[in-house]
Amino acid sequence: MKFRSLAFALLFVTAAAHAADWLTYGHDPQRSSWAFEETTLTPENVSGLGLNWKSKVKNEPYRLSALTAPVVASGISTSHGVRSVVYVAGISSQVFALDAETGEELWTHTFKSVVLPGKGGYQGTFLCPNGITSTPVIDKTTSILYVIAGDGALFGLDLGSGKVRYGPVQFVAPFAKSWSLNLVDGVIYTTLAQGCGNGLSGFYSVNVRDAHHPVVKQLLLSNTNTAGIWGRGGAIAGSNGKIYGATADGKFDPIGGDFSNTVISASLSELTLLDYFLPPNWAYLNKKDLDLGASSPVYFGWRNRNLIADGSKEGVVYLLDADALGGGDHQSTLYTSPKLGNDNDICCQGLGIWGGLSTARDLGGQTWLYVPFGGPPSANGPKFPVTNGDNPHGSIMAFKVVADPKTQGPMLEPAWNSGDFNLPDPVVIANGIVFGLSTGENAVQNGGEEKRLLNTRPAMLKALDAKTGKELYNSGDAMQTWVHFSGLAISDGRVFAVDHDSNVYCFGLKTPHSDQKR
Repeated sequence: MKFRSLAFALLFVTAAAHAADWLTYGHDPQRSSWAFEETTLTPENVSGLGLNWKSKVKNEPYRLSALTAPVVASGISTSHGVRSVVYVAGISSQVFALDAETGEELWTHTFKSVVLPGKGGYQGTFLCPNGITSTPVIDKTTSILYVIAGDGALFGLDLGSGKVRYGPVQFVAPFAKSWSLNLVDGVIYTTLAQGCGNGLSGFYSVNVRDAHHPVVKQLLLSNTNTAGIWGRGGAIAGSNGKIYGATADGKFDPIGGDFSNTVISASLSELTLLDYFLPPNWAYLNKKDLDLGASSPVYFGWRNRNLIADGSKEGVVYLLDADALGGGDHQSTLYTSPKLGNDNDICCQGLGIWGGLSTARDLGGQTWLYVPFGGPPSANGPKFPVTNGDNPHGSIMAFKVVADPKTQGPMLEPAWNSGDFNLPDPVVIANGIVFGLSTGENAVQNGGEEKRLLNTRPAMLKALDAKTGKELYNSGDAMQTWVHFSGLAISDGRVFAVDHDSNVYCFGLKTPHSDQKR
């Protein structure tokens, strides 16, 4: 079964993607995580995947943070010739550009700050780690990589040399916690969470078309440090002129401007609040810290409708009308799943849905939704026709988006559940293959963050058949350490990942350069 469709791919032209490009977190502005251009890797040959190279970059991990998720651009003119280049940013304020084929370091840019972090309650902890936290974004049309430095300034670096070509422009509060950058029509978007650097939670945008007249806009969703949008994807851009995010615990008072535990939509152009969805049991979610903020929504088309899918630490998935979130009462869904797990409603141990959802469409026109789930599946949850072994620590759950026989509206039909992932990150999809990372992190927050550095395991890349969830490949002991809050990228037959020891990994079909270490 091939997972490519021209009609669905046209939704993502705003990403300006080429055959070997992964320009932004989740591949495209909608955060589908679907590399629909990929043709090199197939279910038939992916078992031949191996470690092509591993490169350790000079970044000092801090608390749980190390490197951002990779982004990749092809055809870049560098001092070493024309190359495909993979870019990662480090928590200690560097950006690294590596040759995607060999892992050779092409350039490094270090940001210098004259501002010191504040002394807020979270500052300097794993929640507010005082460095680069947002995955950069590539503007292929201008050959610029946009990055938010630790002091909150936005820079544009030349893709080939690392030289500053834009900024600095003060975009967000110094040492705020920003999430993956998005780029649509010359405007950069991000979100803030946890009140780091005294930056209030919400959407932030800056128009970068004119370097000498930057226009910064904000839509604040809280009056305190609550209601953060801290799903991995940051701001999710729809093809309908709207931007979306899911918020964390806190006060809900729309008149006063507090929008905790909601899915929010705003206009792309002005960041004007347009709509929201508030789960009917929001007060319980708030009490138990089972908020929506831990996961990014995904935007996709289905039967000429625009949909949003989102999940929570509670373990429930919502399908929403992207053009009318929550309906007239702001609390109606198109479909609400049964609990998929976390039966005891436990917070802060890696249970439930974390990171973000992913989607793809196969050649038969079937739309799929992939859910990374921490912990075992619910004892009373939906029954999957295909299972792939025990999964006590976590799994990837696959659903088909189908029409409800009674209403003809969208609903989720369980398709398969994977074997064990300890713990799962959001997946990426390419050509009939689902790639997922078993992160190996310790997610138990009881006892302080220092204990989370203990009892970890090396991360492992897995490739699953997109039709059945059958494991087609795993990387074994190829990765050195665990990883927290990162992501995968796929480009030209290669899969890129990072770990907590600041290693960048490239997995691909065997080449003359395979197994290089730097």
